[in-house]
Amino acid sequence: MNQNQNRCAWVTEDPIYIDYHDNEWGRPVHDDQLLFELLSLEGAQAGLSWITILKRRENYRAVFDNFDPERVAHFDSDKIHKLIQDKRIIRNRRKIESVITNAMAFLRIQREFGSFDHYIWQFVGGDPIVNDWAEHAEVPSSTRESEQMSKDLKKRGFKFVGPTICYAFMQAGGLVNDHTRNCFLYEQINR
Repeated sequence: MNQNQNRCAWVTEDPIYIDYHDNEWGRPVHDDQLLFELLSLEGAQAGLSWITILKRRENYRAVFDNFDPERVAHFDSDKIHKLIQDKRIIRNRRKIESVITNAMAFLRIQREFGSFDHYIWQFVGGDPIVNDWAEHAEVPSSTRESEQMSKDLKKRGFKFVGPTICYAFMQAGGLVNDHTRNCFLYEQINR
């Protein structure tokens, strides 16, 4: 990790942020379990800073069984109660319950489409949308695609999937490349 690289303006000097930006953000994800993790973490982030969630990511993985949707879908009220008491994560009942609800909806999508990956990438036509932003201020908080994704996910029973959360998920999972042109990763990810 080179501290002197030009990065997107939102990246702070926090090593966790730098590592996330340099090694994950904007890179296309096709693994269903990782897609479920990213969607769950974006929902947990609602109303909070992303670094707050990133710093707790390993804790989230531990308490949500590494975001295995099969396991999470079977969490019961006792497990929810334990999670609400767990200081290692954001203890918001609605957000915790949404991960379980979303796991059930996720599994239904897998059955219908063969994989969540196949379903979710249809919103961008199967290939990442490559934007051409000169600066971070140009990057939108939602797009027509994230609005369509949000609407369809909600129709299928998902929670905490508004257009802004969906767009952040699209950025995280590489469905869209929003690295600014001056970022050292912009061209690298577009190859």
